[in-house]
Amino acid sequence: MTIHLASPSPAEAVVIASGGLDSTTLVYYLRSQGSRMRLLSFDYGQRHRKELESACQVAEALDLPHCVLDLRPVGALLAGSALTDPGADVPDGHYTDESMRATVVPNRNALMLDVAVGVAVANGCDAVAFGAHGGDHAIYPDCRPEFVDAFTAAARLGNKGFLVPEFQVYAPFLPLSKTDIVRLGARCGVPFERTWSCYRGGTRHCGRCGTCTERREAFHQAALPDPTTYEAA
Repeated sequence: MTIHLASPSPAEAVVIASGGLDSTTLVYYLRSQGSRMRLLSFDYGQRHRKELESACQVAEALDLPHCVLDLRPVGALLAGSALTDPGADVPDGHYTDESMRATVVPNRNALMLDVAVGVAVANGCDAVAFGAHGGDHAIYPDCRPEFVDAFTAAARLGNKGFLVPEFQVYAPFLPLSKTDIVRLGARCGVPFERTWSCYRGGTRHCGRCGTCTERREAFHQAALPDPTTYEAA
């Protein structure tokens, strides 16, 4: 299967790196294209902050500049999400189920992208990049193409005269499924065992939450071995 991605790839990008499968594949893909990168990760009080360990491992393995920003005071204000509120249950099931609305963190991607744009302006980078994909569209408003287009326009307007002319918000996985991303990651040599998906944030992937369910299905549909250890069979 041929996977077509947005082109051209940026010369130098600030990449939002969660430590998950999607953003890690994006990092390895950009590396294969010769892009220079600096990685940004965010601690916003997520119960699955174990993902940050994975982001640090990836940055170290590729010898990339990496900064983890503490947004926990901001995350504490974004009450109600199952990702940040210990009183809310993380739902099981498929990623596109209506129950996954409980995992929305209000304005999360916009907050992260705003910081990333500032870093890009300060360092003369021609892009900020993040790994939103087609499966995100149904649940997460800030993972949809129209959001990316609108945010790009706002970033260019808000930094007019300071951005490089070719600046872009680079989200090449928007047309892709999780299965496509797994296939691409395998081609780019992604160490999938170093990535973290589970929203529950235990010592192992739970195997039941939406992101675990999506991860398992993606490897199965891609006909690739899944190196993940899950609590649930």
